[in-house]
Amino acid sequence: MLLGGCQRPPLNAVYDRIEQKIQHGELDGAIADIERDSARFAAKGEDWAWSFRVLRAHVYIHNAEYKKTLAVLADPLPASLLFSELAVRKSTYEGYAHRYAQQYDDAEKSFAAASSLAEQYHPEMLAEVLNSYAALQSDEKKYPESEATSHRALLLSRQYRNNQQELLALGSLGATDILMERFDEAVEWNQAGLKLANSMHSPTAEVIIGNMGAGYFGLGDFENAIPLFKEAAEDARSRKLYDLEAHWLTDLAECYYAEHQYAQAEQILTQALQVSRQLDEKTALTECLNDLAAVALETGRLDTAEQYNQEEVEIERAGLDRSAIHTSQLIRARISAGKRDYRDAEALLRGILLSPSATMPLKWEAQARLAKTLDDQGKPALAETQYQEAIRKIESARADRAREELQFSFLTSSIEFYEDYVDFLVAHGRVEDALQVAELSRARTLMEGLTSREAASHLSAVGLRPQQVAQKIKQALLFYWIGRNKSHLWVITPQRTSYFALAKAEEIVPVVKSYRRAMRTLHDAEDAAATDGRQLYTLLVAPASKALEKETRITVLPDPSLSSLNFETLIVPRERAHFWIEDVTLRTASSLALLAKGSTHRMVREKTLLLVGNTEPLEAFPALAKAQEEMQRVEHYFPEADRSVLEGKQATPQAFLHSDPGRFTYLHFVTHGTASVTRPLDSAVILSRDGDSYKLYARDIIHQPLSAELVTISACEGANGRAYSGEGLVGLSWAFLRAGAHNVVGALWEVNDSAAPQIMDTFYGEMSRGKDAATALRTAKLGLLENKDPEIVFRKPYYWAAFQLYAGS
Repeated sequence: MLLGGCQRPPLNAVYDRIEQKIQHGELDGAIADIERDSARFAAKGEDWAWSFRVLRAHVYIHNAEYKKTLAVLADPLPASLLFSELAVRKSTYEGYAHRYAQQYDDAEKSFAAASSLAEQYHPEMLAEVLNSYAALQSDEKKYPESEATSHRALLLSRQYRNNQQELLALGSLGATDILMERFDEAVEWNQAGLKLANSMHSPTAEVIIGNMGAGYFGLGDFENAIPLFKEAAEDARSRKLYDLEAHWLTDLAECYYAEHQYAQAEQILTQALQVSRQLDEKTALTECLNDLAAVALETGRLDTAEQYNQEEVEIERAGLDRSAIHTSQLIRARISAGKRDYRDAEALLRGILLSPSATMPLKWEAQARLAKTLDDQGKPALAETQYQEAIRKIESARADRAREELQFSFLTSSIEFYEDYVDFLVAHGRVEDALQVAELSRARTLMEGLTSREAASHLSAVGLRPQQVAQKIKQALLFYWIGRNKSHLWVITPQRTSYFALAKAEEIVPVVKSYRRAMRTLHDAEDAAATDGRQLYTLLVAPASKALEKETRITVLPDPSLSSLNFETLIVPRERAHFWIEDVTLRTASSLALLAKGSTHRMVREKTLLLVGNTEPLEAFPALAKAQEEMQRVEHYFPEADRSVLEGKQATPQAFLHSDPGRFTYLHFVTHGTASVTRPLDSAVILSRDGDSYKLYARDIIHQPLSAELVTISACEGANGRAYSGEGLVGLSWAFLRAGAHNVVGALWEVNDSAAPQIMDTFYGEMSRGKDAATALRTAKLGLLENKDPEIVFRKPYYWAAFQLYAGS
């Protein structure tokens, strides 16, 4: 029906025009239209009046102005509109407003009313309501329920061909997976959402980019997360979505904080704080205040930390937000300890320990800080009791984790308590006890994979004799522990265990990352880009040079922060600068306990090969041009009767699992691979498609018993991705070691498709002549490095240093 004659547009046309502007972030234009058209059609009836009220509420929702939203919708609807679309939207927006105000019970009631109305009278709107409800469930930490609601919204949006709601559902699923630490699946949802958003030219694409940043943040890949958060925050600000801007700014600041770049973190948090004040959004405000207080504490500014903390406490006391009450209490305790008011610090920390509502990670931190407080008072015996109790509780809680894949990332949130205990023991001259504690934090998860869980639960590093391990494997061991406040190196030879203090993490980790970036352009050891390589040798190896002067075979047990570093590429700064690989034969291991377990292993004489690769190309995983050449070079070293080849269409996950891989002494993959960090069991070798399946998951690999001398993963992203704090090697290399492989060659970065065949040819050739894997791999690398032909680019470390040998059982 036309309103006011032919000159007047119909109600739905006016409404839709303004709604489109809101959805595209054109909020100023939408408000201007509302002001003009609401006055213009004021006398046309209640349906017009309520249409503009609901539109105005939608603008307020976009600006997170929940008080204005509730005020404009406060009156009851007239009887004529009780079952209308406007009734659905009114209840939905009220639900949003109550959610922003943390009035969760009221929000539940509003969304329930909206869902009931939509389901009965307007099913085409139900996806929109469900998407809104899923966001509330996520805020309430009801993640499985939120996921189920979003899945339902996704199906309905596709049924009614509503691209906008489909996009929101995809984004919600990606965000929920991030909160559930399922980053692998989150990436897939976000990629699908970004593709749809770009096809629609939707500004929601920038929100998805922010969520991708959150995924990288969860993986610990701050370098990739930072530019994504920046882009998302800038876009949110340009579209005046200030709640989103504050959110992305806070995430961006936490990236810098995690990398110990406190000045950048503080600058961004100050900006986020200003936005949160303008919004009067208390949860965001308290998060900013706590984060700023933490930065001030890390930079030694107790008075500044206290100012931020006092403001946060006032918000708590006023009952405006209590979501971070224990975090602020912990910060107050740190401030009191910094001022040597130990009585107050102890009281606050013990209060957290006794609180039934404090989270377990906060209680662990409180217990560790209580230990430090006692040590600062000259009570080392009492302090050690608290450290041991904190670790006992951590290990007990860890053993109770129901889902196996969560076991692997568990220590990431608690490693700092081991770190504090290690520092405590070193400070009191107990360096060998400190090594035992550091080893315990490393060994347990991988040992669980290689033995029964019951046996692993009784694992203890106490009584482990590192020098006997070094004697049995006839190698020196370098055990690194890189900490926030102090770093440690133990050099273990058959004769002695020596301890060396190293620089702290903020002096080492940025150099590691810088050197990793320089690797693509580094030509040789005397290159101008080699500065970081020389500095890392000085920081990590030179302190122990005297203890290592007679050692030529070394096993490195790196701290997780060093897991992306190939120690062979460190540059020895002598008269002739050269890479360390020219002096020593290196391999990598994750723990002393596993080396001790594997030191009695004897190599078998039979040599059989299972060769898998040259797979069918997929959209995200194109064909590797040199895959067939590499496979031909490898199989050359095995008689036809002793090899089995899965290639092309035959190289599927099921074909591998049904090939009885446990009977082969060598497994070799020439294909792509992916590494999931917080769920390493979702790491995968990419094979040919068989129906919907093309991934050979780590969770399948670990249930396939192996006895292989060597597994080689000549693939992109094969080994590392990121190591877990305290748990060393993860991803595909970890999976094959857990399944029973004795050694794994994996890739630290994307393997060059042309260099790989040359390296593998020499590698297998040397092993066929009786060389062990570490010696053979070193020879293959030196063959490229020592080639003096200026036309040969493969002498650059980027090409030969990608492969690394990992020692297992």
